[in-house]
Amino acid sequence: MTTAEHLTHENHAHAHGDDCGHVAFTHGDHTDYAHDGHIHRTHEDHVDECANGGHTVHQNHDHEHGDNCGHLAVRHGDHTDYVHDGHRHAAHEGHWDDH
Repeated sequence: MTTAEHLTHENHAHAHGDDCGHVAFTHGDHTDYAHDGHIHRTHEDHVDECANGGHTVHQNHDHEHGDNCGHLAVRHGDHTDYVHDGHRHAAHEGHWDDH
């Protein structure tokens, strides 16, 4: 994780883990937790905001995400991400971005 991606969630007393009550899903090499409209990941002794690494277009993505598409929908800020094959997709200007 680069310094730009390391965004500590300050004053986060809740411990994410099995049975914590938040939606958990695999994201690359770690587990993310959907919490209050943003995505958290446990990192050492604190919790980070799991942000995207920038604008990365998911090439050749023909599947249209939406209600009842079969993928987990996770509210993330001002949009909805869809968990798909270990990463999150978000609609962006006529294509899907990888988060």
